[in-house]
Amino acid sequence: MSTPAYFVVSREQHESLVAAAYEHRGYLADEAAAAARMCSEASWHGIRTHNALKALHLDELFGSGSGGCVPGAQVEVRETRFSAVQSWNANRKLGQAVACEAVETCIRLADQYGSGTVAIDNAFHYLWGGGYVMDAAKRGYIAYTNCTSTLAEVVPFGGKFPTLGTNPHSWGFPTVDALGYPVVIDWATSEIAMGKVEQYKRENRKLESPFGIDKDGNPTDDPFAVVAILPFGRHKGYGLGLLNELYGAAIGGSLPTLRGRAAKAEGTGEKTTCAFYFQVVHPEAISGGDFSNGRDQAGNIAAVLKDIFSHGNEGCMLPGTIEANSAKMSEKAGGLLFTEAEVKGFIHLAEECSLDASAWDPTQLPVFAG
Repeated sequence: MSTPAYFVVSREQHESLVAAAYEHRGYLADEAAAAARMCSEASWHGIRTHNALKALHLDELFGSGSGGCVPGAQVEVRETRFSAVQSWNANRKLGQAVACEAVETCIRLADQYGSGTVAIDNAFHYLWGGGYVMDAAKRGYIAYTNCTSTLAEVVPFGGKFPTLGTNPHSWGFPTVDALGYPVVIDWATSEIAMGKVEQYKRENRKLESPFGIDKDGNPTDDPFAVVAILPFGRHKGYGLGLLNELYGAAIGGSLPTLRGRAAKAEGTGEKTTCAFYFQVVHPEAISGGDFSNGRDQAGNIAAVLKDIFSHGNEGCMLPGTIEANSAKMSEKAGGLLFTEAEVKGFIHLAEECSLDASAWDPTQLPVFAG
């Protein structure tokens, strides 16, 4: 199967426009820079469902455009008796900026205590969770995050009405020495991310399978007919999605069916914000020190991976391989890769900010065909 042709855009050009778009909406320069960097990371690693266009669309619908996110808000670190755990009130600050700060805090705590945790209430969605744990894993840490999604769009197993978010889980494991890249397990707990449904709408394509349900509760592969999504793996994905809601409830999150729906929640006394959970573990903290045949911890991890992917399993894929291969393709192309529909989206974005869009003219951009 041949690689489709993409337009190539430099990180600098991309981040300049994305940061300008966030600042145009009132965000501070450091918030805009954090968001632009994470959007670049998503595109660099081939995460098309969580790129800058999705991030800014989410902000327009549920963020600064509706009061669900407050540009310039400051994080409040609450008092706690637990040295390795912090509890934050994000005060509806931009999610990517909060998440970047949370990862750095968790790493600092892990260096001191072996493990660091940050639980965040009153948050706005941070988009691609895999980017945060990947960053920590590349730096040698074991990392995990989950969050409650902006909207309840997933029906519980056996149900008909969406009462769960797409609620992603993201893990990163430090395997750069063994593999050349970290193992990253990152997924929504729905059959498909709603961002992918939006992507397929833009590209006027059917879903690969009836991952959604229509207004009558019938399974559908038509992205324009999808009103809710099914959990992946039946009861298994449902259970994982439910965990996010319970984490969120323990942190301070409110009713999932009102989350992101301020008008519906008005007068109820219920909150409509998301909750984040981050945890970073220093590998040394979990080492028992008793590895077979004199191996050290890193060597033991490599040996276990080798055993799993031998015995005829050599062609199997590791979680994180797709992202690593996409990063190689971006590096080969010399920039971020976008479809024609995405380039048009960036042109509209530049026009929205009253910026010169000529640099995004498809006839002026390099084309990469793999």
